Order: sequence, then structure tokens, then C-alpha cells
Amino acid sequence: MKKLFWLLVAVLVMSTALAQQTRLRVFVGGQQRPDVMRKIFDLYQSRNPGVRVDVEVGGATSDQQQQYLTTVLASRDPSIDVILIDVIRPAQYAAAKWADSLDKYLPAATRDALLKQYLPAYAKANVIGGSLVALPSFADAQFLYYRKDLLEKYGLKPPVTWDEAIKQAQTILAGERNPNLNGIGFMGNISEGTVCSFLLPIWAAGGDVDEGGKLVLTEAQARASLQFWLDLMDKHKVSPLNMAEKAQDTIRQEMQAGRWIFGTLFAYAWNRFQNDADSQVKGKIGVVPLPKFEGGRSASCLGGWQWTISDFSKNKAQAYKLVRFLSSPEVSKILAIDASNLPVFPSLYRDADVLKANPWFADALPVVQAARARPVHPRYPEVADVMRKALNAVLARTKTPEAAAKEVIDGLRAIYR
Repeated sequence: MKKLFWLLVAVLVMSTALAQQTRLRVFVGGQQRPDVMRKIFDLYQSRNPGVRVDVEVGGATSDQQQQYLTTVLASRDPSIDVILIDVIRPAQYAAAKWADSLDKYLPAATRDALLKQYLPAYAKANVIGGSLVALPSFADAQFLYYRKDLLEKYGLKPPVTWDEAIKQAQTILAGERNPNLNGIGFMGNISEGTVCSFLLPIWAAGGDVDEGGKLVLTEAQARASLQFWLDLMDKHKVSPLNMAEKAQDTIRQEMQAGRWIFGTLFAYAWNRFQNDADSQVKGKIGVVPLPKFEGGRSASCLGGWQWTISDFSKNKAQAYKLVRFLSSPEVSKILAIDASNLPVFPSLYRDADVLKANPWFADALPVVQAARARPVHPRYPEVADVMRKALNAVLARTKTPEAAAKEVIDGLRAIYR
């Protein structure tokens, strides 16, 4: 009887403790390495026994994630407390009043000192209308991944210009005569990554979409960008004819299977190439800045992810403590080592442990610092839709570059007016 009594007491104590726990639900995307995030949340729980962190995983792309989150947040659903959002989202979340302002937890002096620790682009991206909407998780930018073994086989150095990349791809494809090998991979489906594809040639040629909230993109610039990607398929024959179907992770998976010479991918791909059990390219991949045009400059698309608190959370104070931990140098280092996520803290690009796991990070900081941000606009989803649909239509050959460029300018003018 005594054993039964003490067993019941233990169950009661445990039940009471569980009832007193704060449960935080965190949303992360399918590409944001939920396995590594779980390890980080377990570490936080071990230090905060009164908190339990549950992970909700959804969407393989930024667009798919936001489609789901829009439904949840528009209904003022309190079930999610903390959300990992794309660097393009803070303005949208602020305009929709979906994010809890972090200013209420931080005196002005503390906030300013905290933001100075991060790479400037990420501190700036998260302050909308003077209000702190989110805190950085990890940085990102596009790089050119290349088959180191194939370039060495043909006596080639990593390309600096797009012309060099095209000629190298043509040389290797002609020499290998492998029907499963492709030249230059880029994003062309209707996804967020295709917005970056559209912007890269415009930036590399010295242009932009907007300046100070005013539309500056010309029809000629839009047409040149669309024509550049189409020419990789039709004129130069270094990209297959189905590029309109290619998402970022499709390119990553195919390159991991040995099917691409070059790929324009974000930083996460490195860890997958080196460590995934099914990788056919371990030790065979190199990374360099994206090529430039002759006489132009290298341009990369700024990526990255941020932690924000749902304005409908019922556990905002505890959620803020978790967000501060998740945006700390300690967590940034874990993400760098275990997921090859670029740090948001400049000092970590010189960290010995980080460089051991990712030797190429030694040259990555200047690329991240020089990367260009996509347009910051409260109606960004509409801006993005105009650009990615235009490029996808050209690659699918349902529109000419001339017709698509005109539609881009007309569509953007309607948004920016």
C-alpha cells in the first residue's frame, strides 16, 4: 500500500509540474533544419525546466510557409507563439499587425546596443517604422557552387564572370558527354527564389527595382534580365529546357546527385553536400561569389531568417526570453556548425570551430555584407509575384521577354503608385 501511495504522490507531483510548465509552440519551415532546431530547443529546455518548446514544421519554401501562416495569423489564432520568418517579411508582418513589437521588452539604449552586434543589414531589416519587429536568426546570401573535380579535370579556375561560367559549362558538357549532367542551375519556378534570379542580372548591371520606396526599374532592365536566363537554355545550351520547373531545393538535390556543374544556391546547401548520407559530391564542391558581367560587379541576393513573436500569443514574455536565446551568438554558432547557416555576428566568421566545419566561411563575410536586399515594401508579396511570374512565363515560353518586361513594369507601377 505504501508503494502505491508514494507512486500516486509522484504521479500527482509530476502532473502538477507539467501543468505549471509554459508551453511554447515554435513554427519553422521544412528547409530550416528542424532537426538542428530541435537540438537547440532541447538545450533551452534543459536550462529552463519550466518551459516546454514544441516545434511545428511546415512548408518547404518561404512562400508555402507564409501561405499557411497567413491563414493562422489572419484568424488571430494564438496557437503559435514564435515564428521563424524570411528576411523579406518584417514589413509585411508590421503592416498586418501580426508581430508583437519587441520594443516593450527593451529600453532604447539596450535595443541600440543589441542591434549593433549584428550584421547591419539584419539589424536594419528588422526595424520597421522605428519599431523592432524581429531579431536575426541566421544570415544568408546566394553563392556559386561548382564541381571542383570537374573544373580541375579540364584545367579551369572558378569563373569570375558569367561569360566564363557559360564557356566552362559548355567545355565540360562537351567533354563529359553525360546526358544526366547539366551546366548552370538557377531557380525558375514560381517561388521566392525566382525573385532573386530575376534581380541578379539587374543588380549586376548596376540597376535596382526601387530607391527610397520609389520605382526605378526600367522596362529595358527587366527585359535584359529575362533574356539573360532564357539565353542560358536556348542560345548557350548550358541549362535544360525545363528550368521553369526548378525550385532551389530541386537544384540542390540534383547537384547533390552529381547532375550539375554550377548552381546558384544559398548557404544551407554546403552542409547537405558534405554531410548527407546520399550525397554523391562529398569533397567535390567548391563555393565562390556569384559571377559578374564584364565591367560590372558581383551581385548576390540577401537572404536570412528572423525570429518574431506572434501578436496573438498568450505567452509573450516567455516567448521573448526564448527569442533572445535563439538570436544569441551561442545559437548562431550552433547553426553555423550543424547546418552551415551563415552567422549574423561578424566575429563568428573568424571562429575556429565554425571554420573547421565550413572552411569557405572565411571568404563569405564580404559577400553577405555586399548582398542586396529585395524591395522592402508592405505589399512585398505582390511585388515578388510580378517578378517571379514574369521570369517563369519566359522560361516556360508562354511569354516573350518583351511582353513579360512590359507586364513587370505595369504591375510594379500599380503597386508603387
